[in-house]
Amino acid sequence: MRPGTLYLVPNALGGDARDVMAPMARERIHRLRYFLAENPRNARALLKSLAHPVPLREIRIERLDENTRAQDVAAMMEPLLHGEDAGLVSEAGIPAVADPGAGLVRLAHGRGIRVVPLPGPSSIVLALSASGLEGQRFAFHGYLPVKEPQRSAVIRELERRSRAGRETEAFIEAPYRNMALLAALLSACRADTLLCVATDLTQAGETVRTLRVGEWRDEKPALDRRPSVFLLLAAPGRED
Repeated sequence: MRPGTLYLVPNALGGDARDVMAPMARERIHRLRYFLAENPRNARALLKSLAHPVPLREIRIERLDENTRAQDVAAMMEPLLHGEDAGLVSEAGIPAVADPGAGLVRLAHGRGIRVVPLPGPSSIVLALSASGLEGQRFAFHGYLPVKEPQRSAVIRELERRSRAGRETEAFIEAPYRNMALLAALLSACRADTLLCVATDLTQAGETVRTLRVGEWRDEKPALDRRPSVFLLLAAPGRED
């Protein structure tokens, strides 16, 4: 028997998923009866907003989060191995990017299961494209350390790496810690380093600003509890 296909189902970064869901992606999602999601309740809300033609009580949704055991992930693959298609649903943006679904995707490849990404918004790519920073060479680092002095040490290392390779460094933070991260960046980085803060992407209050760190020190952006992506690009020059 030919195995099923694992579709990577995107979600809105905020607001209504219908505003960012491509017609082709919606049509594929409407065919699926089996989903894996970090939060099944939120996945049901997504399917409802997309007017899934099957009653939600007849759709199987398994929880896949950072606490899911490896043997349970393997069990989730069984329907796919027996020919059923499935959708991996992200909480926001593209699945398996800064998301616990990456292990499932890797396992699917190992089992010979076709993986198909459906088009949707990625906060990382959107922020990079709107930043004006180096788009040929970039790296995403996920979450930086929360505590000092580890956080500032990592920031200085990212700035050094950016300067050495002319590379944009991107990272995120839990929205309620945005202001603490911004304060650490402004303290640890050189004044001439470029810093972009992209906030509430695709939403009504969206802002994307790129300034030098020295200029950011005179700003008071309202970032608290607003999803944001941070990107830095160090100015060329000698190391301290």
